[in-house]
Amino acid sequence: MKCVICHGNTIEKKEVKEECLIGNDVIYVPLEVLECTTCGERYYDRNTKRYLEEIQQKVAEKKVGLKEIGKVMILAA
Repeated sequence: MKCVICHGNTIEKKEVKEECLIGNDVIYVPLEVLECTTCGERYYDRNTKRYLEEIQQKVAEKKVGLKEIGKVMILAA
């Protein structure tokens, strides 16, 4: 398989943390996906996309536990 972005030949299965934005929150979801080692383009199958959609819905409905790992602050003007 060639990368559709850089046309590189090195696409490998990797463990990544996908970012899901919900309101002002960023949720990191650990996944195993195909990724181009040259440019970083990620390739998702249908099951993985469905899984991400389910996670987003569960988080929005507060049906899944989350662990806070840090905080992001913005300067109040």
